[in-house]
Amino acid sequence: MEISQKLKQLEENIAILQEIKDEMSLEDISRSRRYEWELRYGLFESIQIVIDIACKVSSYYNLGNPENYRECIQLLGKFNYIQALHVKTFTAMIGLRNLLIHEYATIETEKLYQFLEHIDDFKIFIVEIESSISV
Repeated sequence: MEISQKLKQLEENIAILQEIKDEMSLEDISRSRRYEWELRYGLFESIQIVIDIACKVSSYYNLGNPENYRECIQLLGKFNYIQALHVKTFTAMIGLRNLLIHEYATIETEKLYQFLEHIDDFKIFIVEIESSISV
C-alpha cells in the first residue's frame, strides 16, 4: 500500500476515534466489551499505520537500517521528516501498540480512554509527513 493510501486510512481512523470520543463516555466503554474492542482496535490500527509509514519512508529514502519500529520514527526525526520535538510522542505510541498486542488484558479501560485525548498526535504526524515528502 502506498504512503498516500496509508495516510488516507489514518485520516479515516482518526475520524472514527473522534466519534468514539464524542459519542461515548468512559462508562459506556467500560460497560460494553464491543465498545472497548472498537477503541482498542482503532488505537492499535492507527498506531500500526504510523509505524508502517515511518518504516516505508525510512526505507524509500534510504535513511538507515532501523532495527525496530522506534528506530524508524527516530530516523524520521533525525532527517527532519518529522519535527524532533514529536519523536518522543510518536515512539511512545509504539509502546502503547506493544501493550495492545502483548498485554491487551492488563490495560485498564480508563487508560485507553485517556488516549483519545491524544488524537491530534496522529493529525500532527500526517501533516509532517505530507509536508516532508511528495504524496
